[in-house]
Amino acid sequence: MIATQFKKELHQLNLLDIRTPREWDDFNLGGFHVPLDVLLERIAEISIEKSWMIICYNGTQSLIALRLLKAKGFTNIDHLEGGLEAYLSL
Repeated sequence: MIATQFKKELHQLNLLDIRTPREWDDFNLGGFHVPLDVLLERIAEISIEKSWMIICYNGTQSLIALRLLKAKGFTNIDHLEGGLEAYLSL
């Protein structure tokens, strides 16, 4: 999803923020926080029935998380292209 669409739909998205705890503490939009480095360990905490928008700082790690979750059977997932960096530049 591109940043402009993300901004319009933000209030109705289930966010999965995969940034580090420090990044999360510095700034977050809410949602569910599971750092990428423990994503597979905590995958049972992420509902496969929900739609998720994965976010990170610049879109690189969220794309990795997207691929990992798709490989584990998640289908209703997307990521923010360009990450929060793109969103905050609007």
